[in-house]
Amino acid sequence: MTHPVIRKTQELILAGEISEAEMHLAVLADQQGDRALANVLEEMAPKDVLAIMREFDSGKESVVNLVVTPEQFAQAIVLERQYGEPVEKYVPRLRSTMNAVMYRDANACSNVLEYLSEHNEGVRVLADYFIDHYDALQNLAIHGDFDADPDAERLLAPKAVTTWDAERVDELDQGLDEDDVVELAKVQMSRDEAADSDWKETAWVLRHEYVDTFGLVIEEVQQRLAREAEEAQVQAQIDRTAASAQGPQDDDEEESAI
Repeated sequence: MTHPVIRKTQELILAGEISEAEMHLAVLADQQGDRALANVLEEMAPKDVLAIMREFDSGKESVVNLVVTPEQFAQAIVLERQYGEPVEKYVPRLRSTMNAVMYRDANACSNVLEYLSEHNEGVRVLADYFIDHYDALQNLAIHGDFDADPDAERLLAPKAVTTWDAERVDELDQGLDEDDVVELAKVQMSRDEAADSDWKETAWVLRHEYVDTFGLVIEEVQQRLAREAEEAQVQAQIDRTAASAQGPQDDDEEESAI
């Protein structure tokens, strides 16, 4: 039998009253305990659980973030991509929501990553989570440290898509051809050194405890960078073609206009 608070929260979420929906769940936890709330969350649709969690972060805690199980959370967070928000809004929200749950206690990060590793969309969500730190993530994979090694072999292109010339794109393609993922280097730091309750610590845990998934995330990142490089080349060709079609500037005509 569906708990009455589930119907009420669904109505409030549909009406856009997210904070009020969360308040009803908080009241339930206060009156009947966390176990009662956990049982309710198990019955709620993942999209409704996400609707509440995405409104809160570590700076604005919700009782839902504190009680939701790693499995429920993983089922909900993979839906975040479906909102179709611009990257500049989506990524900070995703990281904030994930960090609020993954760093609520000592074991939560590992548990969440375990369930994300088992989910079909988990690798893409993790690649999104690290989107602002692709260089550092790949340095961890190749060199065992987040800091760049300027003397190491250049297997990956730099951040700025506009600076990717043909030679660098060829290098990236070569890196992808060689079994897609570079051989993972031994990590050169402890968890304490990476501990930031954010992307660095998440990357460290992923690399140490879920090596296969970490490799898949690196592969996803490389493929994304390859697509961006290809798109940049196409756009550059379009720009060159357009410039050629306009022809050379007529200096005499410009001077007469002045």
